[in-house]
Amino acid sequence: QQLGSLDELMKTFHERLKEQQKRHQGGSKWIGTGGTSPFGAYGYHPGGIRIGQDGNRNRSAAKVWDKREFRDLDDNARLEQRGFQMALRKLRQFARTGAASELDLKSTIEATSKKGGLLDLKWQSERHNAVKIILLLDVGGSMDDYVYQCEQLFTALKNEFKHLELFYFHNCVYEGVWRDNSRRRQEQIPTEQLIQTYGEDYKLLFVGDATMGPYEIAYPGGSVEHWNEEPGEAWMNRLTQHFEKVAWLNPQPEEHWRYYMSVRMINDLVGGRMYPLTLDGLERAISGIK
Repeated sequence: QQLGSLDELMKTFHERLKEQQKRHQGGSKWIGTGGTSPFGAYGYHPGGIRIGQDGNRNRSAAKVWDKREFRDLDDNARLEQRGFQMALRKLRQFARTGAASELDLKSTIEATSKKGGLLDLKWQSERHNAVKIILLLDVGGSMDDYVYQCEQLFTALKNEFKHLELFYFHNCVYEGVWRDNSRRRQEQIPTEQLIQTYGEDYKLLFVGDATMGPYEIAYPGGSVEHWNEEPGEAWMNRLTQHFEKVAWLNPQPEEHWRYYMSVRMINDLVGGRMYPLTLDGLERAISGIK
């Protein structure tokens, strides 16, 4: 059974650190390997603290005491299906911006005719998709199962939208996000800065399986990897209050959502605008943020 609250788990962990004098294998109390202790690696205990283990096994840890490395998504991933791109085209809103560098054929013909056939070239600004999107992408942990789907979506978004800003987070958004997973500890961008930098005209799109411990959303210090002064739900509320158009795409099969309290909590925080990462789900999300 779980030890109870996050505070009780941390208190017991500190007690074990003070008491323990040697390495332990198996058992149900000490920090070690195997067994059913809440602390250590390669054993089983729901909601414990994972220390010194290579990769996930049961995906039930409340805290992870390891320096985990994630990789950036490949923005050159080949789209085997054009479905995502076709669906995203429903979000297009074209506008002409920038220098006049594109030939305006209609105006050129009219101006040339008025000059009796003397060529008079007319130019216009390039036509771009004016929709602006911030993509907040969950990375690492259980999201490793969905890298291929996310890369397809990312490639489609990059090809369709000139104004696309990508930031990564892990499990839930806290006080900082990052652009480069290899430098996420050195170069985090304050979430408050993101809110101040990008206007309300941006559409905010979250991508994540929303699968985590409920305390990661609701409690200070609940983050699985660091001590967060404010709960994740506080930052989610700030983001959804600033950006009017918000949607959350969940790559986990929709029939599994009911088994996770955290999925219900995140769905509530985004106002019920969570959709599956399928073509139908993407089309529904687009209808909600147009």
